[in-house]
Amino acid sequence: MKIAVGSDHAGVELKKAVIAWLESNGHESNDMGPYTEESVDYPDYARKVAIAVADGLYDQGVLLCGTGIGVSISANKVKGIRAALCCNPEFATLARQHNNANIICLSARFSDKEAIEKSLYNWFATDFEGGRHERRVNKIEPCC
Repeated sequence: MKIAVGSDHAGVELKKAVIAWLESNGHESNDMGPYTEESVDYPDYARKVAIAVADGLYDQGVLLCGTGIGVSISANKVKGIRAALCCNPEFATLARQHNNANIICLSARFSDKEAIEKSLYNWFATDFEGGRHERRVNKIEPCC
C-alpha cells in the first residue's frame, strides 16, 4: 500500500518510527514533512496529506501532531477524507471497520511508540465491514 505520512513539529520523532514500521510491514511511504522540530503549522501538513489521499495518489494516510486533534480536524476539511483520531489500538480497528477511515491520526505527546505500532497494525489489518456501516458512511458529506 502507498501511504502518505505527515506531522507537525511535535510528531517529527515518532513519524520516523511510523515510517520505519510501515516500510518493515511492506508499505511504501512518503514523508510529506516537516523534517525538523522547528515550529510549523499543523494544518499545512494535514492538508498536504489529505489532498494526496483524496486525489488517489496514496491509498491511505498517517498524521501526527501533539494531540492528534488538530491534524484530524484539518484533514477532515478535505472532501473524501475520513480522518480518525485513534487514541488506542481498538479505536484504530473500529475506525476502519465502522467508518472506512482513510487517514489515521495519532498523538505524539500522549501515545508511546508501542501503542502507535499496535494501532497501525490494527488499522492495516482491518477491513471496512460495509453493511449498515456503509449506509452511514455514505451520509458523511459536506453539508454547506
